[in-house]
Amino acid sequence: MRFSSHRDFQRAFERALRRSAIPMAYSAGFSPHPKVSYAGAAATGVASEAEYLEIAVTQRCDPDRVRDALDASLPPGLDVLEVVEAGPGALADRLEASVYEITLPGVQPGLAGAAVDAFLASSSVTVERMTKNGVRTFDARAAVLSVDLRGGPVDATPELPASVADSAAADGCAILRVVVRHTTPAVRPDDVLLALRRVADLAPPLPPSVTRLAQGPLNAASDDVADPLVPDRR
Repeated sequence: MRFSSHRDFQRAFERALRRSAIPMAYSAGFSPHPKVSYAGAAATGVASEAEYLEIAVTQRCDPDRVRDALDASLPPGLDVLEVVEAGPGALADRLEASVYEITLPGVQPGLAGAAVDAFLASSSVTVERMTKNGVRTFDARAAVLSVDLRGGPVDATPELPASVADSAAADGCAILRVVVRHTTPAVRPDDVLLALRRVADLAPPLPPSVTRLAQGPLNAASDDVADPLVPDRR
């Protein structure tokens, strides 16, 4: 599912709304659409355990029933974990930062640690990304609040040549936990990986995998991310 685009997810979710018979509110005009507000969507190629959206309904609904109905109507891999009744304020304004787990198969933790140290010691690391308006240059270092390193084994991947998979399994993998502030333009995990390559020539021999673990309000004292739904549960 990590390779489905945000547009793919929108289509799947709107179909689930129809299947589950949620009393949706619709926009006015010639082509009405269900009132759904998506906030801070993950980039294509990034798995996520922390995606948020708001829906407008025409009558008060039991949040647990909405969750169960939507979850049953979505395809495997898209799971509704919680539904709460929205309180005052925009949900998007609470999503100030994200926590990503980046797994680097075939990269020794020591090598990754040296690259992380070089990155964090840099005052700025300029990267380029192709956008719909052309190539854009921006500082990837400024948005990164912290990078924690840990290592672990990696399973051999059946799609890879045996020699490459065996090498990756033997070397283990480095796992980075990265906290990134939401900025404009947004700094994505692939920008961080490009920055590590720029400062320390870190080039994983196998494709990295990225999972967003959390997004929400930023705790400035600890550079950690809180649960954005806490105000709505009160």
